[in-house]
Amino acid sequence: MTEYATLAGGCFWCTEAVFKDVIGVESVESGYIGGNVPNPTYKQVCGGDTGHAEAIRVGFDPAQISYGDLLAIFFATHDPTQLNRQGNDIGTQYRSAIFPADDTQAAEARAAIERAQADQSAPIVTTIEPMAEWYPAEGYHQDYWETSGRSNPYCMAVIPPKLQKLRKSFQARSKAASVSA
Repeated sequence: MTEYATLAGGCFWCTEAVFKDVIGVESVESGYIGGNVPNPTYKQVCGGDTGHAEAIRVGFDPAQISYGDLLAIFFATHDPTQLNRQGNDIGTQYRSAIFPADDTQAAEARAAIERAQADQSAPIVTTIEPMAEWYPAEGYHQDYWETSGRSNPYCMAVIPPKLQKLRKSFQARSKAASVSA
């Protein structure tokens, strides 16, 4: 049975690309969560006034990968110490946040933050926020790395290092690393 993890770690194009390469991940959808405007558009969210975060909803098979392992990958492939930003993307829409589906996921999120903090010199600012209405992003944002990202200079600068980190640090979890091994 598919379970879902909802994670915000900056640009959803970049986090989507990472999690699409993870063994046990069945789907990754880019979207918006945690705001106060119904059915927000990309332009509205990018403006920073809706309260939404750019996020991904990861459908995963818990028999193949645990929620805790997904969180370990999440913390290793973005900077959880940057408040309301990732690199050049600045604003609350780029915050580092976890949206647990239930109390079990919330407890695992708190434990994952504690584990990740041991590897960081600066404080982790990732928030654990209540599950809220999920709004899928517009169609052209879905599968962005595969469809458009390789011709986008921003994506070319940000995504390959994230994928390299995934494939090096989580080789047994990476679809691409397991094929080339």
